[in-house]
Amino acid sequence: MVACERALADLPAPLFSVAINYIDRNALGLLKEPLSTSLGWSETDYAAIATAFFWAYACGYLVGGRIIDRLGVKRGLPWFVVVWSIAAMAHGLVGLVDPSWRLSSESLPWIGRVGVWTLPATVVGFMAARALLGVAEGGNFPGAIKAVAEWFPVKERAFATGLFNAGSNVGAVLCPLIVAVLLTRYGWEAAFMVTGALGFIWLVVWERVYDAPESHPRLSAAELTFIQGDRPTAPLGPQAGVPFLSLFRKRQVWAYLLASFLAGPIWGIYMLYFPDFMKKSFPEMSFVAISGWTSVFWLIGSFGGVAGGWLAGHLLGRGWSVNRARKTALLICALCVVPIFLAPHMPTPALAVLIVGLAGGAHQGWSANLFSIVSDTMPGPAISSTVGLGGFICFATAGLVPWPIAWVLERTHSYSLIFAVASSLYLVSLVCIQLLVPVIGEQHD
Repeated sequence: MVACERALADLPAPLFSVAINYIDRNALGLLKEPLSTSLGWSETDYAAIATAFFWAYACGYLVGGRIIDRLGVKRGLPWFVVVWSIAAMAHGLVGLVDPSWRLSSESLPWIGRVGVWTLPATVVGFMAARALLGVAEGGNFPGAIKAVAEWFPVKERAFATGLFNAGSNVGAVLCPLIVAVLLTRYGWEAAFMVTGALGFIWLVVWERVYDAPESHPRLSAAELTFIQGDRPTAPLGPQAGVPFLSLFRKRQVWAYLLASFLAGPIWGIYMLYFPDFMKKSFPEMSFVAISGWTSVFWLIGSFGGVAGGWLAGHLLGRGWSVNRARKTALLICALCVVPIFLAPHMPTPALAVLIVGLAGGAHQGWSANLFSIVSDTMPGPAISSTVGLGGFICFATAGLVPWPIAWVLERTHSYSLIFAVASSLYLVSLVCIQLLVPVIGEQHD
């Protein structure tokens, strides 16, 4: 049973910001093959663009968590949405650049000589747009997780996190359908411009709908008491926060960071490479067909976050401890990723999408419970900062991943090795969590 109807009424606001977030970021992965063909990009060119996003997103995640902790969700989140919407639309402006233009270290002596390099100007333009997008999008998940911590008691947070995290899949399901129509009718520039404009619609809804429980005009005293019943004593609203360096003295923070380092970057492979995986596995498929299968993949994956969060809440409701429930849910999610190494060898698109979709859904369930461990073990003023720090580690690592992927793809034209490595990393992460936090709820400083 959910804490209160008002909590669910406010939850769609962060859910839709996550959905728009994923529409804006996933458009590039879907357009990888058309853009590479029309603009002459290589695998390493695409890796440079992907790296620009991930490293900027890592910094945005780190800074975004601190800003959300200081400003609060209501005031802080809209600033991030406005900036990333502008950045998403800016991708379309790169269409004004002549694809034959190139930039090199020799033509820009004022930057200093750091090796000899050359990049198409369109790649540099996309790198700049992706970097701004990444910095701004970094505030979204810390804000959404803090909203869940504000509105839901401990036993319901994983389920609520799974619900808003499903917004990423909602956006990812809609993205191929929207982009396929816009690309075929108006060109890739329009695809970025239209999807980027969605954030401004969200902004109007957010200002009308969302408030923290303490200031919500339609929240009863009984509902507020129930929501705050098992909350840590420190309030969750705008705070001065905790000393940043003090986070590194806590073993539960290191457990979260290691899991973010090992398993977190796998999500970037789905986001930026799944359409390319389908094209390389089934080269006869058209762009429209790949778009359709990409939507199916995200649709399958969308159930994982809700199911993973529901499972932990269900086990808690049956009297299981937080420690046992969270880690059981994480183990089941980790095991569901293992079959992904078989996906590149499937004879039909349906089987390949089913296997990778199961892994994607398991990642969502894993994330819902991993995020909830942070709110289970950290005081309110440190929640977004801890999530932001983990996001920084995750996406800084993800910024390195495209380069070995490009190396593998240029030599094998297959995702076999890439998925084989990915299949084991969740289990390794769970071992790290168990070693550092043997029992969730006990002190491990």
